[in-house]
Amino acid sequence: MITRRILAGALALGLFGGAAHAADDWKKQYPELTLAVIPAENASGTSDRYAPLTDYLTKSLGVPVKLRVANDYAAVIEGQRAGNIQIGFYGPASFARAVMTGVKIEPIVNQKHETGASGYYSVIYVKADSPYKTIEDLKGKNLALVDPNSTSGNQAPRFFLKRAGYEVDKFFGKTFFAGSHENAVLALTQGTADAAANLYNSDDDTMVTRMTAKGMLKNADGSPMKQADFRVVFKSDFLPEGPFAMLESLPDDLKAQIRAAFEALPTKDKATFDKLSDGKDKGLTPVTLKDYQPIIEMLKFNDEQRRKS
Repeated sequence: MITRRILAGALALGLFGGAAHAADDWKKQYPELTLAVIPAENASGTSDRYAPLTDYLTKSLGVPVKLRVANDYAAVIEGQRAGNIQIGFYGPASFARAVMTGVKIEPIVNQKHETGASGYYSVIYVKADSPYKTIEDLKGKNLALVDPNSTSGNQAPRFFLKRAGYEVDKFFGKTFFAGSHENAVLALTQGTADAAANLYNSDDDTMVTRMTAKGMLKNADGSPMKQADFRVVFKSDFLPEGPFAMLESLPDDLKAQIRAAFEALPTKDKATFDKLSDGKDKGLTPVTLKDYQPIIEMLKFNDEQRRKS
């Protein structure tokens, strides 16, 4: 005899089984996912930094997550536009540019630094032993930028220097894109540039401190360079940290799992989280498109200035 209890149990099993089956439906469409990262340092350094994250996401999501180290910022934007990159790590300006050019993506989280802030600054560096003490001293000199879609390495310097009365392309004798934040610093140390735009999280967490920790910066006599060997001659207003972002078109249950995996990362796999910032960051902050509206407005201003020039 089939009792109400047996029937209820069978229905419950059917419902739960159906729910579990539905939760796995996205895996048929996405048997593999790709995480792409903008180039802030050399390719091997980026791979070492983010490979543990792809391993963590693979375990959390139940499908392989492959790492793609992009050659430039635009590669991440266009890869997400084409749907070939499901998750991307952006700077704020490259994320804003993607949104402005119609890429349908949702920000997930950004990194919270040791200061407790989820953001950073753009700075202009010169060598401390140079004669340059202020921006004014750099009139007619060479400036190394990072990438057209870099926030700290291009968009922010243009915006904040213009606001201070210095138009980058007219004030400096020459500007050029080095391709990455590390390359911009190297251009400065090697004499290719008199100044370099770069990121600055805090006094003890900058691209310079990260490069010196890896032994990448040397004086002419071969001795290691230090943060004190560089002088900041210009510093921007505070900028929101760039986000990890996923395609809007992904199934809702997959997006929920991706978001949950990122939000759990700092406590669930602290070693992997610490690897992203050499242990400098303190957490991840959930973000929305609204958090990047000031960056979108900054890019619109820069675009308008370029059209006028």
